[in-house]
Amino acid sequence: MRLRFIFGEVWNGLRRNSTMALSVILVTFVSLTFVGAAALIQVQLGQLKDDWYGKVEVSIFLCPENARTEQCAAGPVSPDQEDAIRGVLETGAVGGLVETVYYESREEAYEKFIAQDTDGVYSSLTAEQMQPIFRVKLADPEQFQVVADATAGLTGVETVQDQREIFSDLFRFMDAATLVTAGLALVMLIAAILLITTTVRLSALSRRRETNIMRMVGSSRSLIQLPFMLEGAVAATAGAVLAIVSLWFGVRYLVEDWLKSSVSWVQYVGGDDVLAVAPWLLLIAVGLAVVASLITLGKYTKA
Repeated sequence: MRLRFIFGEVWNGLRRNSTMALSVILVTFVSLTFVGAAALIQVQLGQLKDDWYGKVEVSIFLCPENARTEQCAAGPVSPDQEDAIRGVLETGAVGGLVETVYYESREEAYEKFIAQDTDGVYSSLTAEQMQPIFRVKLADPEQFQVVADATAGLTGVETVQDQREIFSDLFRFMDAATLVTAGLALVMLIAAILLITTTVRLSALSRRRETNIMRMVGSSRSLIQLPFMLEGAVAATAGAVLAIVSLWFGVRYLVEDWLKSSVSWVQYVGGDDVLAVAPWLLLIAVGLAVVASLITLGKYTKA
């Protein structure tokens, strides 16, 4: 009987303040869509880092012919120097950090360079003008600096380059996009709290007569407040469900169907990632409703 009364009061409250309840649903929907999008961007960023950082190489450029840099003042790298550098990488102090070492000769470097020069701008180059390179794949890409420090000062080494620098700008852009999305989500969440507070306050004012009667017959404060709290929770949860559905459809059709068909070499977030984020969005929605309701009901439903 008590549950029927509570649910009846919740329905009546939502029906009486249907416009405000709809506003709460829409604002919660938009704000939690931004929250979910920010979370998915971070998941995507983590996948990209795990995937791409695991594939990138450390390139150790050896001294070429006619080098003019201070590191190569002694002339081009010799076979003995190449063997010494290889020894440091394979059996030296950083041997445990190195997964594979590939030596790219001047001729191989020249062939790759010319193949990429489709316009023929560098057609006058010769293989002797190129420099040999050690391509090093690390067991842990985060240990790049250790390998760089161990090899940069060796005789015959001109420069040491980490390919992660190629992706640093992309990752910084995605981090900035996450911050912007999270900022917009925060603004919308504040708007949702204010709307829920207003909705609960209007509902409590419109039913002040009923709440006075409930107090007179000895109803507890929690029983008086519960229908109002549930009204906000129902509206906010409906907004969260809409946000989850929108994110799922967005990932399913925009990311998995369209974007993946255009750029297939990237591992994208999927529907499972949306489902992993969904419980948190529902929790945030209910938490917003509870906090906003408690702030309001303390004044309008005093025992």
